[in-house]
Order: sequence, then structure tokens, then C-alpha cells
Amino acid sequence: MSDTIQRLHPKNLKHYAEGALTDLLEAQLWVKILIGLFCGLLIGFALGPTAGILEPQISKSVGEFLALPGQIFLLLVQMVVIPLVVSSVIRGIASSESLDQLKKLGAGLVAYFVMTTIISITIGIGVASLLQPGTYVSFYQQNASLPASITSRTDNGNGSGSTDLNPSEIPSSVLSVFPDNPLNAAVEQQMLQVVIFAIIFGLALVSLEPKKSKPLLDLFGSVQSVSMKVVKWAMYLAPVAVFGLIAKLTLNTGLDSLVGLGVYVGSTILALGLLLCVYLIIVMLVARIPPWRFLGAVRELQLLAFSTGSSVAVLPLTMKTAQEKLKVRPSTSQFVGPLGATINMDATALFQGLATVFLAQVYGMELALTTLVLVTLTAVGSSIGTPATPGVGVVILATVLTSVGIPTAGIALILGVDRILEMMRTSVNVTGDVVASTVMDRWAASGTSYEEEMEQEKQAEEIRAETGEDVVVKEFENDNALWSVVESVGSFFTRPFRSEKEEDEDLW
Repeated sequence: MSDTIQRLHPKNLKHYAEGALTDLLEAQLWVKILIGLFCGLLIGFALGPTAGILEPQISKSVGEFLALPGQIFLLLVQMVVIPLVVSSVIRGIASSESLDQLKKLGAGLVAYFVMTTIISITIGIGVASLLQPGTYVSFYQQNASLPASITSRTDNGNGSGSTDLNPSEIPSSVLSVFPDNPLNAAVEQQMLQVVIFAIIFGLALVSLEPKKSKPLLDLFGSVQSVSMKVVKWAMYLAPVAVFGLIAKLTLNTGLDSLVGLGVYVGSTILALGLLLCVYLIIVMLVARIPPWRFLGAVRELQLLAFSTGSSVAVLPLTMKTAQEKLKVRPSTSQFVGPLGATINMDATALFQGLATVFLAQVYGMELALTTLVLVTLTAVGSSIGTPATPGVGVVILATVLTSVGIPTAGIALILGVDRILEMMRTSVNVTGDVVASTVMDRWAASGTSYEEEMEQEKQAEEIRAETGEDVVVKEFENDNALWSVVESVGSFFTRPFRSEKEEDEDLW
């Protein structure tokens, strides 16, 4: 396996950022998003219960039509999350420098992701406990209807709200992260199971000879290309999507309710800012990168992530930022990036902890220390593997609320302001992915330097430009690296020109 990993060189996913994503940045997509957001607020206030121009039933129907582009945007992004994550994880494994690096990165990532997730949840719970935002809200929508995606999620649980931890259930919980049916896991968007399947499949794939593994790697490269094309189409809808979604929520909620949530919004922004400061401290201590330089490097990535609300959609730009602006080796960023975009959801975990305490305060419930520990454990488990698509954080929150007995009807209260907060969470999430790549690159440092890997990347790109191949393979002869392209499915078209001896060798 080690020899195969060293020889394989798939096309770097960062190159997809040099087309559509860069164009969107130059077109100032984030400005258009903000304009759409404020216009949605104005239309929602004008046509909603605050102004009283329309009847409630008519207002609801208008909101559904306005939100239609937004729903299409969400569906376009959601439909490519699974194929993009699976293909990116598998090709990221194939892009690793060596088996030793892969082992070290894997062990370090698990510890790092768990540590930062616990820190983020602690920040969220701490800020909510200190500022008490729930005491500023008089919640009058305890029987409000929730979206079907949320109610179906809570109905699947036991709904008992029990806080008992049964040690005998730990083995079954461990086994549950392994998918017995990958297709079923993909349909149910069990992202942790999907990622584990992709890791196992990728390790098995790179254990084969390059000639056997290359056709599938080429196929996954095509899947990445198709997925990014769909993402590009979705991003063109983003400004209209945000306008419609915000308008619908404002139509249904009204101005009074949104103003009452101001302390909750401020608490969330403060907590996200504290988490960002933790990232800056980590980068400064581990990578010796000054905070202002790091923020300048990730600024464009944060703006695009804010615009789309999806970590997976901006994955190519995440890798490009890490490699070109922070000098992270390609072998590290291509492995850490896809995993981080899927299971490194620190800001989402922070939101779940803060929102849980906030809603407990709204309902006048006191959360004991043991209950807060349970909230932390549940939020860690639910945030790892959360689908990196807009709107999923609120759905996952229902699981956390159910685990501690807080009525899930409270989610209706925060829906009106969650869209803008979700965009901020995504910006912090992708920042955390870049930090993880930077830290892991220092942790798994090996004999190959950044300059050497970039030179190999340059040589591989030259061969791709000449041959049109996606995956190139490095042959070793007398300790001198010689890049070559291994035959794949495309050899079918050259078969008429091959000798009978070559055909017989292929059969054997």
C-alpha cells in the first residue's frame, strides 16, 4: 500500500477553485447575498404580520412562493454533498505522501477534532449561561408548527427526553458508526457512516496496484467535476435564495419576535468570535503565523462560505487557501480538507450547546451540571458527521433537545434569525478546517518539504496538460522519479494497435 500511495498523484481539488469559485469572488457574491438578505427583511416586514397589509393565510402563501428559489438552492447543494464528500475523501487518501503520514494524520485528526469540538461547545454553553439570553424572550409559540424535516427527525427518536446514560449501550453505539449498507447511509445522510465507508474504501483502493486503482480514481475525479458544476449552478441562485428564505421567515415571524431575539443573536456572534480567537491562538502557537496574516489569508474563503452556507461547496477554495497562502503541503490538505468539511463542525457544535441552554432558559428549565455534560456529549456526537449543507444545524439541534427533555417546539423561535447565523457559522467552520490543515501539516511533518511537493504538483500538472489524464503515476527507477501515465479504461481505444503478446499479458 505504501508504494502505491507514493506513486499515485490525483488531480488536486484546489484547481476547481480557480474557475467558478474565483469568478464568484470577483463578482462580489457576498455583497449580493447581503443585499438579498436586507431586501428579504424589508419585504417580509412589509407583507408580514408587523405591517398587517396581507391576511395571514395570503401572507403564508406569498412566503412559500418567495422561498421557492431558496428551496431549489438548498436541494441543489444537498444532492451533491454525498458524491462530493465520498470522492474527495477517497482521492484525498490516494494523494497522501506515504502510509506512515496517513497513520499519523489519522490519529492526530481524531484527537484534534474531538478537542476543538469540546472547546467550542464549552464556549457556547458558557456564553449562554453568563448572558442568559433566554430570559429576555417571552416565548408565545410553544405550539408552533415546525418544518417536516425537523419533526420527522424528532419522531424517529424515543421522544422520552431521558437523560440516563446506559453503559451497556456503548458497544452498540460504537458499532452504529460502521455502515452495514453504504447506500442506505447515504440516503439517510448519516455522514459519519458515509465518511467511514469512504475511508475504508479508499484504503482498500490504494492497497491495489496503481493500474487497478487508477480507473476508479479517474471515475471519482469525474464525480468531483460534476458535483462542482452543480455547486456552481447553485451559487448563481444564492442571492435570490437568501432573499426568498429570509422573506418567508420574516413573513411568518414578524418584527417583534425578531427584535426580542437580539440578545440571543448577540450572544451567538460573541461566542463565534471567541471560537475564532481560539483558532488564532492555535495557529500562532503551533504554526507561528501571526493572527493578522492568517485572517488576511482566509478572508476570501470566509466571504464565500458566508455566501453559500455550505462547507462542502467551498471545499476546493479551502484547499487552495491552505496550500497557496498558508504553505500547507498538498498531501496534508487533500486528506484533512474533505474530512474537516464533513466532521469538523465546531461552530455547529457551539450553536447546539448555546441554543440548548437558551431554549432551556426560555422554558424556565434549570440544567444541572450532569445535564450540561450530557448536552456536551450529545452535541459532540451529533455535530461530527453533520451534513455540511444549509439548514441542517437546526435539524440536528432537535436531537440534542430531545436528549435532555427540552420541547423541540422551541426551535420555531430561532428559525427566524438562524439563516444569517448559519452563514456566520459556516465561515467559522471553514476557518477551523484551514486551521486543522495547518496544525496537522506541522504535526505530520516528514522528509518531503512544501517546496518539493509543489514541484511534484507542477510536474504532474504538466503531464496532465499534455495527456489529458486526471491521475498520473510516479515510477521509481534508480532512485530517480519518472512521471508516467498508467493505462486505464481509455486503453480500450488503443487496443487495435497493440500486439498479441501485450493482450495475453493483460489477460493474465
